[in-house]
Amino acid sequence: MVSRAQVGLRSERGPILLALMLSAGLIAVDATILATAVQSVVADLGGFNQFPWLFSSYLLAQAVSVPIYAKLSDMIGRKPILLFGIALFLVGSIACGFAWSMPALIVFRAVQGLGAGAVAPMTQTVAGDIYTVEERAKVQGYMASVWAAASVLGPVLGGVFSQFVSWRWIFFINIPLCLIAGALLLRNYRERAERSDRRVDVLGAAVLTIGLTAVILALIEGGHGWEWVSLPSLGLAALGIAALAVFARSTRRASEPILDLGLLKLPVVWAPTCISACVGALLTGFTAFAPSYLERTAGSPPLVAGLSVAACTLGWPLAASMSGRLYLRWGFRRTALIGSTIAALGAVALVLVAPWPDPLRIAVCAFCIGFGIGWTATPTLIAAQASVEWNQRGAVTGLNVFARTAGGAIGVAIYGAISNAVISGGGGEHHAPTVVSATTWVFAGVAITALLMLASAVAMPRRVPTPD
Repeated sequence: MVSRAQVGLRSERGPILLALMLSAGLIAVDATILATAVQSVVADLGGFNQFPWLFSSYLLAQAVSVPIYAKLSDMIGRKPILLFGIALFLVGSIACGFAWSMPALIVFRAVQGLGAGAVAPMTQTVAGDIYTVEERAKVQGYMASVWAAASVLGPVLGGVFSQFVSWRWIFFINIPLCLIAGALLLRNYRERAERSDRRVDVLGAAVLTIGLTAVILALIEGGHGWEWVSLPSLGLAALGIAALAVFARSTRRASEPILDLGLLKLPVVWAPTCISACVGALLTGFTAFAPSYLERTAGSPPLVAGLSVAACTLGWPLAASMSGRLYLRWGFRRTALIGSTIAALGAVALVLVAPWPDPLRIAVCAFCIGFGIGWTATPTLIAAQASVEWNQRGAVTGLNVFARTAGGAIGVAIYGAISNAVISGGGGEHHAPTVVSATTWVFAGVAITALLMLASAVAMPRRVPTPD
């Protein structure tokens, strides 16, 4: 067995672990800090019906860039990709802080997403490179502590900035985090990359971007920007589906596809990928809509609403920190089954309590959802990583992170379409009963997503094959 000293912050690899923790912290804080400030952003810039794009543009940019970064990391190494992602995230954060309108903020959020597309998968891939499966069971506790801290710090900072200072500081706070994380990586991470001269499928990346953008635009603007049964809606939907179909077909013929869909032939890869897509949709559907729901119906201040949602992102790292011991004892599949069951029960309970807005009830349900995800998402990703060689690990991790971000982007678009439809057909965004009804339907969609995650966990193989 490996002692904790060999994998802790005081070990030889400790400085690298600290750098990975800070890099992950960029994404962790950003995942929780904006949702609590939505009302302040809307009050300043306007465009309430456009606010789902603050999440969708970020997630869309992240989704389409993840496979490119993953492929490049298998070609030139993880370190340059991770440093580039941190730099781009820094530029996007500064631009967001100076945004002068909602459309400008949406565009700059996309720049942030392009940076996050490198940071999110590379931190997990580097951990997979330098630690064994047994070691990662212990390292996961350190990585989970980042999300635990962010789950409290993010909503608190978001609430404090939006209530007492300015929402713009939720982006400026990223500046020191980016600089410190980049400096630590430059100083401590010495990588021996197995470089190759493979090419990136630029055409495939472009087709994928067009397909996802068209689908998400059709979902968010349908029934709001234009009628569902109209030329823009039907045209965008047709374009998106056709582009995604072309992408799926072209990847089979490409010598170096941007997403290696051939990996999905392995149950140990496709089941975690489906789980990751559900996790993305589930989390964004809840965290993007719950704070506004509590503020508009229960009169909760942004700080209270944010802390209620933070229970989800607090439950996740607490469970993830324990998941290492569980999957080593019970196996990846059983751990994921237990976790997805807990998450599904929490999501169903969320639907049941939604008609009676209360921060405490929402927090309890959120904690159950997050706790269940913590026992599901991490073990299944580690199982997929452990089943392939080094030169495929980036691709597998990228596929998993792509599924999560694409699931989140499409999920928030679907939930946004549901919410906008109910609000438009009811008393409007300032009518509390209408907001309650709209959010209840959104939570119903979240519950269905959680049940799909459970079904994907059932499909996990009982044993994880490892490469010779």
